[in-house]
Amino acid sequence: MNDLKNKNIIVTGASGGIGNSIVEKLNECGANILATGTKIEKLEELKNKFSNIKILKFDISQSDKIEDFIENASKELGGLDCIVNNAGITQDNLAIRMSIEEWKKVIDINLTSTFLMSKFAIKKMLKNKKGKIINITSVVGHTGNVGQANYSASKAGIVAMSKSLAIEYAKKNINVNCISPGFIKTAMTDVIDDKFKEVIISKIPSARLGEPEDIANAVLFLTSKQSDYINGETLHVNGGMYMA
Repeated sequence: MNDLKNKNIIVTGASGGIGNSIVEKLNECGANILATGTKIEKLEELKNKFSNIKILKFDISQSDKIEDFIENASKELGGLDCIVNNAGITQDNLAIRMSIEEWKKVIDINLTSTFLMSKFAIKKMLKNKKGKIINITSVVGHTGNVGQANYSASKAGIVAMSKSLAIEYAKKNINVNCISPGFIKTAMTDVIDDKFKEVIISKIPSARLGEPEDIANAVLFLTSKQSDYINGETLHVNGGMYMA
């Protein structure tokens, strides 16, 4: 998609499997990318592997520093056309055993920090009179999941928040959309017990886990001009596991 050439894009959570694939796909299309995450060695690997990549270590849990991060990242890129909010955490436990700290940490990082990243990105985009925000959610934000009341709530919250932002800023030519991955082959799913993995796959009509590239392809579409009339939507990428 040639319209991404020289577009300035921030990708959070870039050091993980899905983040890596997003960076690679956008790089192939000529975008200027600032990759951020908490693992500097992983970010350095990205910088060495791909051209046109800038890196900036940042922990999105530092909510009081997010405005400064967006300012610094935008200066580093020379502007801001799009942000992909991919970073997030899990801290699983059954509801009756879940501590308030486990609840708050996941909500604060996954939902509150995504809101703040979007908020301060929008401030930059308003000056440009255009922009795109892509928030990575999860299939469990729509279905729920055992032991993930906090994670499911945070991801469902992102969907509702994104719709509200989309309504507020559609007339300003700013698109806010979500991508909801199903179960994707990453380091996180690699550690799942084989028997439980078989149970998961049995619920997927495609009868397989997704690849990180499947999510990256969806990101590529939503960052491109081909998606200019799509706003406030969630693109489900889960092999048919959940059909909205």
